[in-house]
Amino acid sequence: MQDQEIQKLKAELSSPKKIVIVPHKSPDGDAVGSITALYGYLKKGNHQVSMISPNDFPSFLSWLTYSEDILNYEQTRDESDKLIATADFIFILDHNAFHRAGDMEKPLSAANATFVMIDHHQQPDDFATYMYSDTSMSSTCEMMYHFLDKMKALDTIDPAMATSLYTGILTDTGSFKYRSTTSTTLRVAADLVDKGAESEAINRKIYDVNTPSRMKLLGVALNNLTVLPELRTAFITLTQEELDDNNFQKGDTEGFVNYALSLNDIVFAQIFIEKKDESIIKTSLRSKGDFDVNQMAREHWNGGGHKNAAGGRSELNMEETKAKLILILRDYEKALQGTQI
Repeated sequence: MQDQEIQKLKAELSSPKKIVIVPHKSPDGDAVGSITALYGYLKKGNHQVSMISPNDFPSFLSWLTYSEDILNYEQTRDESDKLIATADFIFILDHNAFHRAGDMEKPLSAANATFVMIDHHQQPDDFATYMYSDTSMSSTCEMMYHFLDKMKALDTIDPAMATSLYTGILTDTGSFKYRSTTSTTLRVAADLVDKGAESEAINRKIYDVNTPSRMKLLGVALNNLTVLPELRTAFITLTQEELDDNNFQKGDTEGFVNYALSLNDIVFAQIFIEKKDESIIKTSLRSKGDFDVNQMAREHWNGGGHKNAAGGRSELNMEETKAKLILILRDYEKALQGTQI
């Protein structure tokens, strides 16, 4: 986003506006962190602000300030559609295409609002009047910090906003261990701590969330682990029956795929999770080094994301999906074998 665009946006937001903030479907820590931080900032400008999530978010994020103000589109369609239709501005955070907002795609596409997009994923759609897109950034929350800096508004970051931003950076960097973590990322995190984010407390609230049923589900997932050493690949499956038998709650499978990726000499990991209510199998892809899972997700799994972390879906059954993966991997054998880690 160029300086003149920032100045124009700042001028437009100098008086109260009707504003809607939208994360992607099944929002994660970065999505919820960025929308709640922006919500806190915009409320200080006396704007009429609403956050609308396409569906529910994991309960382990419900302690974040302002999270109770997030509307669930699946439960508030009429109210949410009206807010979208009458908005002056709509901020799209942590995604770059309307279809990533699930059932909200149609009302967003029909909206007459001015769109502002802040996102770090690849290949953004061209819909926003103001677009801040940077795939080198660790997270949208890190981008939100820089956005506030560009707006000369870093002094508006209070402890609640700092906590939201730190949470998003923490979760999207895998606790600062992914290669997207730069020296700038760490300096931003340090400043957020100085502004009131309590690192130890945030880590505890995000990661110390195991329940007996989640631990048992993890055991099932690890028991279902398949390792293909010749392809430097590991994958996990979870059927709907296995989820139901272990009292699955939204967010319970967060991070499971990383167990597969943590195996020695594994370059690529994938998890397949059956969702019978949507007639799909949801999948997450992770990689090490230069192996690009974003491209794989786009070409084969109706999804996308980042170079080392992406998501998608399969409309085949579980056995057919596993067979599809094995077939796909043969085309990537040379790349997998040649990846340096």
